[in-house]
Order: sequence, then structure tokens, then C-alpha cells
Amino acid sequence: RYCHVNVPDELLRDLLPGPVTLVLERSEELNKDLNPFTSLVGVRIPDHPFMRDLARACSGPLALTSANISSRGSTLTVLEFQDLWPQLSLVIDGGPIGDIQSPECRLGSTVVDLSVSGKFSIIRPGCALTPTVEILQKKYGLVPESS
Repeated sequence: RYCHVNVPDELLRDLLPGPVTLVLERSEELNKDLNPFTSLVGVRIPDHPFMRDLARACSGPLALTSANISSRGSTLTVLEFQDLWPQLSLVIDGGPIGDIQSPECRLGSTVVDLSVSGKFSIIRPGCALTPTVEILQKKYGLVPESS
């Protein structure tokens, strides 16, 4: 609804829900104030029960950002970003969003651009790089955009 999907539904099911953000061409239905200077939009369906319940309760897309200062490690619990609380209107503790002992969980989602048919480009390696690339190349025959 909010983007133009040019990959098979099965590919979407293989990557989502999970720690992957898919970058696709935005549709006309998406609010023009979201990512106003690009024709692309990142789509993510997290594999976290609280976030999925919250998304289902909303009638439209959720525009979210990470709860950390840019270039710092991802936070996994609300206490880890309490220095940002004074700047926020609302903080909801839905529980940890990953294994807080795992450095890999702090890498954020793997961000992959699928806006060019038959190709992919990794924007951010993130925590799911290897399995994501294997799915894209081996199962669906997509090639890196630089090829």
C-alpha cells in the first residue's frame, strides 16, 4: 500500500518479520512529509510481539527512528536511552528488543535496497547481513547492484 513491491511475496515472507529493512519505491499513498527528499521508503516488520501489536492498532504506517544518537550503538531496553527521555513525548516499555548480551543485536537492522528490479544494494550491513544476502542471491538470484 505504501510502496511499490517489485519482488516476489515469498521473498518478503523470507525476510519479514525480522531484523531487515527493505527499501522500495514509495507509492503515492504514503504521506509526502515522510522522507520528502527521496522516492524511496524503508519498510520493516519487526519480529517483536509488542511492536507488531502496536502497528496493528494503528490505522496507518508508523514512522519510527532508533532510540539512540546517530552513530552510537543501538539500544535494546528503555533504560539504555534514558538520557533522551526529556526530549520525547512518550516512552513505552515493551520489553527488550533483543539479547542484551549479544553485540550483534546492537548493529541494528540490515538495510537492503530492492528498488531496482533483479538487483539489491546493502545500505547498512546490520545484524542479519549474511542470511539476507544468501536469501537474495541463492534463493532469488538477485545480484548486487554494483555488479
